[in-house]
Amino acid sequence: MNNEKLYNLQPIKQRYGIIGNSVGLNRALDIAIQVANTDLSVLVEGENGVGKEVFPKIIHDNSARKHQKYFAINCGSIPSGTIESELFGHIKGSFTGAVSDHAGYFETANKGTLFLDEVGELPLEVQVKLLRVLETGEFIRMGSNEIRKTDVRIVAATNVMMSKAIKEGKFREDLYYRLATIPISVPPLRERGDDIILLFRKFSSEIAEKYHIEPLRLTSDARELMLSYKWPGNIRQLRNIVENLSITSREREIDSRILSTYHITDDRSSNSLPVVINHEDNGKHSYASEREILLAQLVHLNKEIQDLKKMVNEIAIGKPDLKDPLVHQDIPVSEEMMVYPDYSQSPSNYSGLRIKSSPSHKTSSSRSSSPSYSPHEDVEYAKEYVDEMPLTIEEQYKQRVREALKRNNYNRKKTSEELGISERTLYRKIIKFGLNEDE
Repeated sequence: MNNEKLYNLQPIKQRYGIIGNSVGLNRALDIAIQVANTDLSVLVEGENGVGKEVFPKIIHDNSARKHQKYFAINCGSIPSGTIESELFGHIKGSFTGAVSDHAGYFETANKGTLFLDEVGELPLEVQVKLLRVLETGEFIRMGSNEIRKTDVRIVAATNVMMSKAIKEGKFREDLYYRLATIPISVPPLRERGDDIILLFRKFSSEIAEKYHIEPLRLTSDARELMLSYKWPGNIRQLRNIVENLSITSREREIDSRILSTYHITDDRSSNSLPVVINHEDNGKHSYASEREILLAQLVHLNKEIQDLKKMVNEIAIGKPDLKDPLVHQDIPVSEEMMVYPDYSQSPSNYSGLRIKSSPSHKTSSSRSSSPSYSPHEDVEYAKEYVDEMPLTIEEQYKQRVREALKRNNYNRKKTSEELGISERTLYRKIIKFGLNEDE
């Protein structure tokens, strides 16, 4: 796409409030402008929330039909029992409740444009009649034998994978090719790069102006998180997130920590199975590829399990997680808090007992240096003092959180600020420890 075409798209973007400069978006807009002055059928394809509904309007407004009627019909929202009547009309007495003749959209929109959104949801019997209208311009009202003519430009849109729907017999292949004379593919938000940041700023400014509040600003780490997130709900989801942040966040500078509380995560670390398409098997199923994928994932999972065991073992021998603010906030780790392992168990069930030093007994270090020392002595020694064991670190966590909650009258925000942890982390600890107000 040359620079001249890119430049000519700016008036279109300004007129319809389109934000972004990604190649996929510009390509879709360019096709819409080029096809507008024809009468060819157009099928706009894309995921939910990508903004497909603006393309039929662009096509209509830049066509010779721009002064005629424009109707947008959501085929998925009309009950299957009435959709034929809505599209093609009916005569009096054609069904229960038909008290008078009724003109459908194809008749009312004559000379104009019909936008059929979610066209993939049309029942098969209606698809047959739609194909006839597209090919001949003819239709029949329900209950009538009179053939009527119409001159309507059809622009359809779908979020359904049409190839799958055709294969499953849910959509007619001949209708698909008739609708998709000119296909337009609208890219999902995750493929639009920096457009995500531009859209965030646009939505933030609009909401700030509407509610007379300061617009949001993104830190560099928040921008990186926004760009790595997959945005399954696309632009619609992004706008909802910005509205939520604008109203509920006390901070105007949004960082990755704040975004994570709104379930925006770095999807690059996802362990979901990749989709592999084998182009060399002539459409046959490749079980070898599936085995390779599963084996790779099992190896990865095994490594994670080993890492988890290592982490648990380190905690078991007295190495708390220093990244947890509750560990290094006035919680001393002394000899009395050290944990000695129970070697009688297998490595997979490795655990430890917390013991208390006593002048009347040998210390663990003196016993372990003795030539006759046996690991089982630690277990027997610990059992003697099981009733005198000090609080474990987890128990101290629980006690510290409970006291902080009580001091702050169970106000989570104040409690999390005192403890130096996020409200989300505090909530998880409240659930884990069962620290309710009625405790």
